[in-house]
Amino acid sequence: MSRELTTRHFDALGSTCELLSVGSGQAALERCEQAIREAESRFTRFLPDSELAGLNASDGRYVPVSPEMFAMLQAALWAFEESDGLVNAAVLPALAAAGYDRPFRQSLTEPPALHPVQLPALPEVLILDTATRSAALAPGAALDLGGIVKGALADMLIDELGDAVCNLGGDLRVRGAGPEGDGWHIALCDRSVVALPDGAVCTSGITVRRWGHSMHHLIDPRTGMPARTDLAEVSVVTDSALRGEVYAKSAVLLGGAAGIAFLEARGVHYAVVPAAGVAAGSGVLPAAA
Repeated sequence: MSRELTTRHFDALGSTCELLSVGSGQAALERCEQAIREAESRFTRFLPDSELAGLNASDGRYVPVSPEMFAMLQAALWAFEESDGLVNAAVLPALAAAGYDRPFRQSLTEPPALHPVQLPALPEVLILDTATRSAALAPGAALDLGGIVKGALADMLIDELGDAVCNLGGDLRVRGAGPEGDGWHIALCDRSVVALPDGAVCTSGITVRRWGHSMHHLIDPRTGMPARTDLAEVSVVTDSALRGEVYAKSAVLLGGAAGIAFLEARGVHYAVVPAAGVAAGSGVLPAAA
């Protein structure tokens, strides 16, 4: 028997966000929406008075940061190591060079020319001081924390929602039996469906956020340019949205064989959608969640 489902949809973090809960009620969803909007104002790169903008403009000086920012910077460094450098928050200069220098809804423009450039490794340009809760960012470096924030925030908010789904722009964290009592039914990028009582489903790809003829938001830090890959989308099922965000993005950047090998080495359930002209496939490994 279905149980009463409460939902809330809104735009934040540069994405469409979706909250669904069984039993928590509208007030809990409103509190989570407010937390998401507060995170957006702190971590956006588009507002000059955001905390991230202040860090990006710090010109190599150590600056005190909030506990929330410090945690996200730690998560970014973890993501860099976990992905062997493929998920590198220091891609902002390359994103801006590709034309993503303002919110996506404001009509981005493809640059007349774009040349490969190797981006610095995040640990080389970002230093954290735990004792003083401060951060130093090398002159000329700048961070984009979008994906990291969405994954980490979804993991944090699920405790507030209980039996629920927190979907932040394709990074989903789920918990509980769901409205039908057998877990939450989540579609993967290849249209297969998994039923999860606890875990995360994250999808990354190059099909949605595009502009001009060939620009998209997924920068390959090895070239400093929008990734050239034979995978259009990858969905990953794992234990946390932050981990899923990192794994899905890494697989897309690596492309077909190497991307699938990356996921299989980590024992996660996954699905892939190839870019046009490439045969489709999906993983049938046991779900980690």
